[in-house]
Amino acid sequence: MQSQLVPKMMFFTKGDGKHRQNLQSFEEALRDAGIAEYNLVRVSSIYPPGCKIVSRARGLKELQPGQIVFCVLAETRTNEPNRLACAGIGLAVPANKEHHGYIAEHHGFGMNRKTCADYVEDMAATMLATTRGIDLDPDKAYNERKEIYQAKGLVVHTRAVVQSVEGDKNGLWTTALAAAVFIV
Repeated sequence: MQSQLVPKMMFFTKGDGKHRQNLQSFEEALRDAGIAEYNLVRVSSIYPPGCKIVSRARGLKELQPGQIVFCVLAETRTNEPNRLACAGIGLAVPANKEHHGYIAEHHGFGMNRKTCADYVEDMAATMLATTRGIDLDPDKAYNERKEIYQAKGLVVHTRAVVQSVEGDKNGLWTTALAAAVFIV
């Protein structure tokens, strides 16, 4: 049997950075998030069954500089003064621990932290619900749909990690970053 790369742990992190160079602004955000010293590989949106969510401090203890690390990463960069930018990760965990959950990422402009958090939680929960055959009215508010998910025993927990920033007043590149980092 082949070895499988199924994560056993995951942690959330976020950061921001400013610099006159675009790429260095991103590097500063990675440093602020504590994940600059790893070779990050972006993956899609599945939360594995049985994966344990740990603190950032605990997760970082499991990693070594230079290690290839899989993550769901959201990042937004701007050099427009005062422009509101956000990066968010949302998670929806199903009631049945044998099923996978969903991770959603969003990178955009004009949303504050709370609005972005609600948005990514809603996306993750909606992806989970639709894979389980729950019909949804997209015009209903997230709280109404959340009640439907819970009534059907689908979602045990949703959560989000979001970084929002305002573009530097002097036009420096400003990066917002959020990540769900997997430990295999």
